[in-house]
Amino acid sequence: MQTQSKITPFKNKLNSPFKKKGIAVLQINLGKRCNLACIHCHVEAGPKRTEELSPEICEQLITLIHKFPEIKIVDLTGGAPEMNYGFKPLVEAARATGKQVIVRSNLTIYFEDGFADLPEYFTQHQIRVVASLPCYLADNVDKMRGSGVFDSSVKALQWLNQLGYGKDENLILDLVFNPQLPTTEKFSLAPEQTNLEQDYKMFLQEHFNIVFNNLFTITNLPVGRTKIHLERRKLYSSYLQFLESNFNPGTVEHLMCRDQLSIDYLGNVYDCDFNQMMNLPAKTGNSATLTVSKLLEAGSLDLISEIQTAAYCYGCTAGCGSSCGGALL
Repeated sequence: MQTQSKITPFKNKLNSPFKKKGIAVLQINLGKRCNLACIHCHVEAGPKRTEELSPEICEQLITLIHKFPEIKIVDLTGGAPEMNYGFKPLVEAARATGKQVIVRSNLTIYFEDGFADLPEYFTQHQIRVVASLPCYLADNVDKMRGSGVFDSSVKALQWLNQLGYGKDENLILDLVFNPQLPTTEKFSLAPEQTNLEQDYKMFLQEHFNIVFNNLFTITNLPVGRTKIHLERRKLYSSYLQFLESNFNPGTVEHLMCRDQLSIDYLGNVYDCDFNQMMNLPAKTGNSATLTVSKLLEAGSLDLISEIQTAAYCYGCTAGCGSSCGGALL
């Protein structure tokens, strides 16, 4: 294990205590089951993983969704969220209460047995699809996500377009760019989001007649398989130093952890999905950890005293910043 001794603790970069704003986003990681095993996956999801939401926790989450009108967005992730228990009940609870639903889809799941109804289901419930397409070139996508994934993704995007996604204002289709994982110390941040979005749109329209709404650029945080990749190449500490050297204090106000609760398949509460994967739970004022049942018992979402931070937080605050909704600035 490489030392992080040269990394400044993230909270030392902040001018004031790192507090939550009002909670507006409930991000639920339904489990680690996935039909892919992407090399950059911070969840370390894959076909051999079996961890997923239980009926008991699903019911608690449905109660939470109904109980708190301040939750405006229910953001479903995984694994492939569609493969894990509770996906459709959570979608329907959120839509019944007027909340926006986001599904973080790998696109290829639509071609697996038992999941061919998903594009029509998404359309019926006006789910916002945020789809991973880490490059618009086939070779780069297949290197990160597996052989044939690019072709399947193209077919899936064309299918969604045929249903009105990317065209109808109620059917939002967003794509996600991740940089290639570094193999040397020639690190780089994601390209400028607006310009890259135009490149994606031109290429996908010209070659595949695909349209979409927004491109989100997301930095590879040194968590999960990305962390393993960096450690194997003895790049972990130097990558953290690179991220710290690009720290932008202007991003802090806009970080996704400020207005979000991240819930795992066991019902535990975290400030963000990265803390969830690194087992860094959210804490109350008396340093107690939180669960969905404790939130329901308290009748409040505002129990977290201070957002938990770690060295990988520099990934969200480097350059233009990074979040589940792309660049922050």
